Amino acid sequence: MVDVEKIRQLIEMMVANDLVEISLRDGEEEVNLRRPQVVSTGTGMSVLPAPAQVSLVPPPPMTSAPALPLSSSAKHEDLIEIVSPMVGTFFSASDPESPPFVDVGRQVQPGTVLCILEAMKVFNEIKSEVSGIIERILAKNAQAVEYGQPLFLVRPV
Repeated sequence: MVDVEKIRQLIEMMVANDLVEISLRDGEEEVNLRRPQVVSTGTGMSVLPAPAQVSLVPPPPMTSAPALPLSSSAKHEDLIEIVSPMVGTFFSASDPESPPFVDVGRQVQPGTVLCILEAMKVFNEIKSEVSGIIERILAKNAQAVEYGQPLFLVRPV
């Protein structure tokens, strides 16, 4: 059986020594740890392309942002507000060289990836829960966002 405390110590050692990957085998037990490499976004911020992974632990489930109605003035326009489900950093694309997941005017369906929110070095895909057309993108790439902050306005279809 794997000792979680030993794995924590290995992770701390990796961080302290700036190691990217470590593999250990002790008899039948094998542990592979890998940290993501840092990629520059050109904005002075660093982006990690993927969370550190331990091969013995399943990855966390992806989350999606709840679709909530807007204030009374926006309800008049029949738009749906998609808000941030967490505090984090908004990324419109999977990496700086890729096109954004969605643009204004794009039709989306439930399950369409809208953006990525990075929180505590974990990247979470935010997916649409509604069918509609993106009317406005309210967050900028690499911008810090708050829980409940509006990210997108969608016109239902």
